Amino acid sequence: MIRKALFTLTLVTTLAIFAKPVEVSAQAMESVMPFKVGTFAINNVPTVGLVVNDDQLIVDLASANQAMELSSQYSKISIPGDMLGLIEQYEYGLKFRVYEVVNWLVEENLLSGSNRPAYVHPVESVDILAPILYPSKLMNAAVNFYTHACEGCNDDELARRTRERQENRGVPYLFLKPTRGAIIGDGEDIIMPFGRDRIEYEVEMAIVFGRTGKYVSAHRAYDYVFGYMVAMDVSDRGGRPPGGYGSGSDWFVGKGHDTFAPHGPWIVPKEFYGDPMERLHQITVVDGVTVQEARAGDMIHNIPELIEYASSLITIFPGDVMQSGTSGGTGAGRVQRATGSGFLVDGETVSATIEGIGTLTHRVVEERSIPDDLTGAQLPPVRSYRTD
Repeated sequence: MIRKALFTLTLVTTLAIFAKPVEVSAQAMESVMPFKVGTFAINNVPTVGLVVNDDQLIVDLASANQAMELSSQYSKISIPGDMLGLIEQYEYGLKFRVYEVVNWLVEENLLSGSNRPAYVHPVESVDILAPILYPSKLMNAAVNFYTHACEGCNDDELARRTRERQENRGVPYLFLKPTRGAIIGDGEDIIMPFGRDRIEYEVEMAIVFGRTGKYVSAHRAYDYVFGYMVAMDVSDRGGRPPGGYGSGSDWFVGKGHDTFAPHGPWIVPKEFYGDPMERLHQITVVDGVTVQEARAGDMIHNIPELIEYASSLITIFPGDVMQSGTSGGTGAGRVQRATGSGFLVDGETVSATIEGIGTLTHRVVEERSIPDDLTGAQLPPVRSYRTD
């Protein structure tokens, strides 16, 4: 029995040596072209897609992966069904499969002309959703640009106030916004709540986390980043009515309304963007008028410092988002437009752009009525308690 077993083993080994080897491709360690990732409604189904060819094409990632796997040289690796799943697995090896898909699409010439398969879509043919549906938390840095901390200042005042702040920066100020309900994707309407007529725009870079972390030092901060997207921190400056507990400023009122957190239009993985503290250039335009423009050098606390501070308070998880603050051009620094005071008004179009990422564009729509059975416990119109 022992001889027979040894003979069989020898025969199998010999056949294996002379058999034609199976072609198995090693996973790609680099992508031949940069890409972005987003969530898109394709055939009315939220779908994770790759954004390629200068933001002109959307590739259904899971479908492209399945098509690639028809070739025997590619191992079978499943693609998560949503962006949170993609982000969670990206730094644990999944990014190399995504690189592999991109490289295969390019090698097979599937991104040009008549060769495009059904899972490659022109960007204008799909609905762009918010990239992450939805983060477990959305953190925001308040008053984190020197120009925003000195709205309406002249050059001398800004220089003096900036010097003072640089000498005494303190720690960042962070606040939370809701996620589901507040977060909307490119092209969705920003709703001005009934009677709330002091609504402002704020363009911000959004940092998307890719790894779980607590007490992440600024030196290691970028190790925990998945990528970057454009965001707006839409704000209600009407405050709360007099009476009751507290008065004046109210962060829940000011930041928490539905549609007040536009995100997107997609996420640039960090390896394709570089250091945001060197590259960041953000702009807001309202009905053709540029109302905000800034670079990262105007930040009071840089992005690694924001990450260190946030993670000292709360554990960050893959898919969590932190917005890094806005620049001057709001409040006393608002640009007066033909439509009125400088606050957003019904029918205006607001666009937020970050160079190298993309542009969010939204129409502002006034909510004109509320249910007639409310008791008066709701947030009242601003005009009912403010005349300034």
